[in-house]
Amino acid sequence: MTKRNLRALARSLFDVAVEAADPALAVRRELTANSLCELTGGRYLILAFGKAACAMTTEAISHIPASTPFEAFAVTNTENVREVPHCETVAARHPVPDERGRQASLEVRRRLQAAGGSDVVLCLISGGGSALLVLPPPEIPLADKIAVNEILLNRGFDIYQTNLVRQQLSQLKGGGLAQLAFPARVRSLIVSDVIGDDPRCIASGPTSAPLGSPADAMQLLKHRGLWEEIPASVRNYLDRTASLAPPTSSKSAENSIVASNWRSLEAIAAAAPHLSPMIVSGRLNGDVGNAAHEIMNQVKARPPECRLLIWGGETTVRVNGDGTGGRNQELALRVSMAAQGIKDRWVFLSGGTDGRDGPTDAAGGLVDSGTIRRIEETGADASALISNNDSYSALSASGDLLMTGATGTNVADIQLFLRDPERRD
Repeated sequence: MTKRNLRALARSLFDVAVEAADPALAVRRELTANSLCELTGGRYLILAFGKAACAMTTEAISHIPASTPFEAFAVTNTENVREVPHCETVAARHPVPDERGRQASLEVRRRLQAAGGSDVVLCLISGGGSALLVLPPPEIPLADKIAVNEILLNRGFDIYQTNLVRQQLSQLKGGGLAQLAFPARVRSLIVSDVIGDDPRCIASGPTSAPLGSPADAMQLLKHRGLWEEIPASVRNYLDRTASLAPPTSSKSAENSIVASNWRSLEAIAAAAPHLSPMIVSGRLNGDVGNAAHEIMNQVKARPPECRLLIWGGETTVRVNGDGTGGRNQELALRVSMAAQGIKDRWVFLSGGTDGRDGPTDAAGGLVDSGTIRRIEETGADASALISNNDSYSALSASGDLLMTGATGTNVADIQLFLRDPERRD
């Protein structure tokens, strides 16, 4: 198999993973197997937020019986927004929140407060919902909430730590949405972008119990040495609320995971039985440098006959430089450096299933044994680029950026290592 064919195969398998997380099909499967709650004189209120909001809403509306009263409101990112019949849609910024997201969240709150006991609230939740559904307490300006968000994104916090803090600074997260909807019934269909599929963490758990308390968030920020960097309004708010215990559960909420990273990993393996595929882990997380080391250890430990190794997860990057990139691009670049001693022909792909890696237009990277050479031929230094967190420039120089465009879904990241033991580079 040529290197070009090996690269094409890796890309096609990544597409299989994305297709397995198709949000419309996921909603269709769920509502076909478990139909909508029957109304008793009220209406359906559909609230969708996340990167898959438009697709999920379109499908959900098709399951509402004719002449049944309903209203629908969807918030998504600018790359995935599209018109949805019988639904008001709003495009807001991601991953850093903006005023459009705050205004959309105010509208969500207004509609929830108008819901009655005979109504059914159907929440359609997908990755990106944390940034898109942003409604801090009145004491915290949006600019301060954004500043905290940027600190969390740039300092290597994992998704559980990030959302623990986000929940304490929101009127809707950590079960806040379900609390506002009471006494209406609440059902949530969730496309999970969180490893482990914990509904408390996905989109910061708007219809689930929170991950912790304000005191827990404050302790975490202090432990990481970031307390003094946090805006004063946020420190004052956490100080004031630190004695409050989190609710143990959310009211009247039924949460169902309809698509996930693990299901996408299984779809890849099922699509390539001839490659003796192995799902190595569905929990590849933590620092990208450590993740690259873990991947190479697994590659070296497997016999060459196992031609396809598969991982899923969500790594983190500690930003020390001023370059451009994302966790998948940096992971791909680090693996390409660490795999230089492998003689078999190989390729490695790391990509975000949403099609966007960090603040870039790339989904990740697709590298091979020639990546570092191609970078050096442009006069660049791969090690220096990594040190500056400039993986985008490095992979752009080598022609190894994974470009997919917005996919309309998000179930975290996929990594593939493909090798051809009969070919040497």
